[in-house]
Amino acid sequence: MAGFLEGKNVAVTGAGSGIGKAVALACAEEGARVVVADYGVSMDGSDPTSEVADAVVAEITAAGGTAVAVAGDVSEMATGQAIVDAAVGNWGSIDGVVCVAGILRERMLFNMSEAEWDDVVRVHLKGTFTVFRAATAVMRKQDTGGSLVAFTSGAFLGSTAQANYSAAKGGIVSLAKSAAMAMKRFNVNANIIAPVARTRMSDNVPFGFETGEPGDIAPMVMYLLSDPGRQVTGQIYTCVGRRVSLWNQPAEIRSIWAPGDRWTPEELADVVPRTIKWEEHPFIADMDRRMKEMADKKAAEDAAS
Repeated sequence: MAGFLEGKNVAVTGAGSGIGKAVALACAEEGARVVVADYGVSMDGSDPTSEVADAVVAEITAAGGTAVAVAGDVSEMATGQAIVDAAVGNWGSIDGVVCVAGILRERMLFNMSEAEWDDVVRVHLKGTFTVFRAATAVMRKQDTGGSLVAFTSGAFLGSTAQANYSAAKGGIVSLAKSAAMAMKRFNVNANIIAPVARTRMSDNVPFGFETGEPGDIAPMVMYLLSDPGRQVTGQIYTCVGRRVSLWNQPAEIRSIWAPGDRWTPEELADVVPRTIKWEEHPFIADMDRRMKEMADKKAAEDAAS
């Protein structure tokens, strides 16, 4: 055990596999006692089991670390409370929570069912809230405060076939930033990781960009959980391979004022293109480029056949 998180009590959701497991193992290796929280469901949400969480606990214990398992639906308030209670009841405090648990239900917006929407928002967004809610109630009374780490995705800016996932991940950003504002005076920081790594959940996603491995995400998470990282709050970081990148803070960038009491739509149609204009979404621009390349390639193939 290396000791960077020595003496800290940390809970990680979605810790049975992928990024969550990598974070849990790394925290334990650095001396933290870890609550390994995972419902252990299959990709379609069926067959819940505690076996995956128990297996990670066994792995940590075998390496000389300390861990306990919690298996339950993280979107339920009782489970969020149980995760925090497992740390407090066993070790006396909760110093950090890392909310990784999530699912995918990919579908075009016009074909998406109510259940596909509800399930994704429930697990990602409410599943972060339940743990944050329980943890902050304890952390605000601790002299040592605590750390909150949420997980978003670059898809929170929009995704072609994941409107539910994008909405949930955007909500997580707002939730974590709100937590950062509310909890700063209690010595609690809150930050967001936007990982890019191949996991069970991303296996069916056709990566056309830089990607990494689950273990690449853990070092930044541990930094944000540590005492040196406590000064950082309200930030979004991308972690992919060897790269860590800071996201900008959204803000108004250009303004115009109506010549009278208010704008008319005709005035805006004339003035906006010449003044404040608009910001092109980089993902949409990239998608347009790829679609054009595919169309050109098909046209070339058709011409050659």
